[in-house]
Amino acid sequence: MSGADGDHGLGLRSLGATGLEVTPLCVGTSPLGNTPGSSRRYHVALEDALATVRRTVDGPINFLDTGNNYGDSERRIGIVLRELDGIPDGFVLETKVDRDMASGDFSGDRVRRSVHESLERLGLDRLGLVHLHDPENISFEEGVAPGGPLEALQALKEEGVIAHLGVAGGPIDLLRRYIRTGAFAVVLTHNRYSLIDQSAEPLFEEAGELGVAVLNAAPFGGGVLAGAPQAQGYYGYREAGPEILARIEALHAACARHDVPLAAAAVQFSTRDPRIVSTVVGVSKPERVDRLVELAQTPIPPELWDELNPPTREGST
Repeated sequence: MSGADGDHGLGLRSLGATGLEVTPLCVGTSPLGNTPGSSRRYHVALEDALATVRRTVDGPINFLDTGNNYGDSERRIGIVLRELDGIPDGFVLETKVDRDMASGDFSGDRVRRSVHESLERLGLDRLGLVHLHDPENISFEEGVAPGGPLEALQALKEEGVIAHLGVAGGPIDLLRRYIRTGAFAVVLTHNRYSLIDQSAEPLFEEAGELGVAVLNAAPFGGGVLAGAPQAQGYYGYREAGPEILARIEALHAACARHDVPLAAAAVQFSTRDPRIVSTVVGVSKPERVDRLVELAQTPIPPELWDELNPPTREGST
C-alpha cells in the first residue's frame, strides 16, 4: 500500500504499456444507459446522463468507462462528444466489445459488429482502449480460437481501428488465462477487490509480473458500501450471506468510530493500492461525480486502516 493516509491526489498515472495517462478514478457509465435486464433499480433521464458526462469531462477526472451492452450509455456519451467535436485532449475513453445479448453470439464477426456499433454511437472513427468484455460467457478455447473474438480484436488493432486492447470480466482464473496470451495491455476486474472481497489478489500479482495494467471496478460492491438503500442486504448484486453482512456491519462501525464515511474508505481501499492504476465507479448523477472526488480526498487516519485490515482473502473467483 501507499501512504497510510491514502492517495488524496488525482494526479495522472501511467496505464501500463499503453502510453495513456489516467486519473486514479474512472467514471463508470453503465448506470447512465438504463441497461436492459440490469439489476439496478433506477432510471436515469437523458438530461441527467448528459449532465453527468459533461461534469466528468469538465472536472478533475480524465477517464470514462462504457461498453457496448450498457444500454444507451455509448449513444448518450456520443451526444456530448459531438458537442465537443470529439474526445478532448488528455481525456481517455474506454469501451468494451460484447456478445449479442439476444443470441449469445460472441464470434469474431460479432466483435467487429460490436466495435462498429460503438464507433457509430460515439461518433468516432477510432477507439483508444477496447476491452473484451465478460469472456466468461464463452469458453477460453472459443475466445482464442482462429476467427474468434480475440483474433478479431487483434485484427482491428492492426487495422488502426483500436489503439489498445484490454480484457474485462469476473472470474479471476479466466482473466489470468487471457492476460497470459500477451494480447492485452490492460485487465479490468469487478467486484473482486473491495473491503469485502479480495479474491482478485492472484490476478494483480500475475498482471504485475506480466506488465499488464490493472483497473478495479465496483469498490462499493454494488452500492452497499456507499450506503445505497436498494443495495442493503446485497453484495455484488447478489443476496449477501451472514458472514458478509457481519463484515459490512463491522466496517460501518469502524468508520463511524473515526467519523469517516464508509464510502470514502471503500474508494480509497482501491485507490491507495499501488497495483491498481485506476478505480472504476459507476455514477448516475452529475453531483455524484463531485462526491466521488470528495470521497477519494477524505482524510483517513492510519488507525482506521488498521481496523479495516481485511480478513483472509475470500470471495468468488
